[in-house]
Amino acid sequence: MDKSWMHETNRLGNRYAEGVKEFISMARNHADGRNRIKCPCRNCTNRYYKHIDDVEDDLFLKGIDLNYTQWIFHGEDPFLQNVHTQHNNQNANVEDTDDVEEMLDDIYMGTFPDANMGESSTTPNPTSNDHYARPFDKLWEDAQRELYPGCKKFSKLAFIVKLLHIKTICNWSDKSFDMVIDLIKKALPDGESLPRSYYEAKRFRKDLGFSYELIHACENDCVLFWKEYADEEECPKCKTSRWTYVAGTGTKIPRKVLRYFPIKPRLQRLFMSKEIANDMKWHKDGRVDDGNSLRHPADSIAWKEFDKEHSWFAEESRNVRLGLASDGFNPFGNMSTSYSMWPVVLMPYNLPPWRCMKDPYMLLSLLIPGSKAPWKRN
Repeated sequence: MDKSWMHETNRLGNRYAEGVKEFISMARNHADGRNRIKCPCRNCTNRYYKHIDDVEDDLFLKGIDLNYTQWIFHGEDPFLQNVHTQHNNQNANVEDTDDVEEMLDDIYMGTFPDANMGESSTTPNPTSNDHYARPFDKLWEDAQRELYPGCKKFSKLAFIVKLLHIKTICNWSDKSFDMVIDLIKKALPDGESLPRSYYEAKRFRKDLGFSYELIHACENDCVLFWKEYADEEECPKCKTSRWTYVAGTGTKIPRKVLRYFPIKPRLQRLFMSKEIANDMKWHKDGRVDDGNSLRHPADSIAWKEFDKEHSWFAEESRNVRLGLASDGFNPFGNMSTSYSMWPVVLMPYNLPPWRCMKDPYMLLSLLIPGSKAPWKRN
């Protein structure tokens, strides 16, 4: 594609205008129905999302960033020659990019598929389910709100999401998070919008769909106190009490608690991103089956036999195939030799082999406490 128009000094000339028109057309196709894209003008340099019409105006008023020679954010093939070199050169510009609005766009398009994220409609359709619309409205409001008056680097939501991410990867305690956020609040100018504690910050995580459910279980792994057993006070099989009672207070503490991370919303989120949604059909639509090589579970005899036996399931490439794995570990290290935690992890095998076993696509579904594997306790 001819990119020489980028260096035109006359931005009102026909050559520059035709170049912008071609660029916007490509970006619009890449946006796949979204109205907000990264703005590559000299001021924004792909750091901010704007309405496509505003991006076009900026390209005429301010010019395009001359360092942006591989249009990887607007539909150009990221595997073109020298793309990796170019991407590394752009790291200084894009490593701090606020992707929160793109994330909200993905959530919005997946939750309200009939809506359009246009400039005139930044909130869900009034006919949408309020259960989903209200949290999204608040998230969108926080994504537009400055961290403090005059702050252009972070929105309130973007800063909190990044802070929660750091807490996770660095294993901060709740107390240390409270101390850090208290220090930041004191350092920021008056009018800052940070939450006061980790307890308040967790609301954002819940509204984004990153939450879990606590499910009481029989100490001997007979049943879960869930669904038909939700109101039982003792195990219907071994008659062990559901509770441990604190002496002198009468307080009831469940003997065993599982943490369940709902699977359905996370599988839905895989289909909210158009890139990942395409890869979720790779096992059927993109895989090359030569009949001899085993490069993916879909090449296996077991997979093919399953398809024959359940043809109704195999017909739709978007139906999800999950692998399950579990292993125990001691979260307290040498501090406790009798305690173990057993995570149950799911892998979406719809994805191609270079994605299905990567950390971002592994789904933690359960955390089961206990000194032995759950399947070896009875």
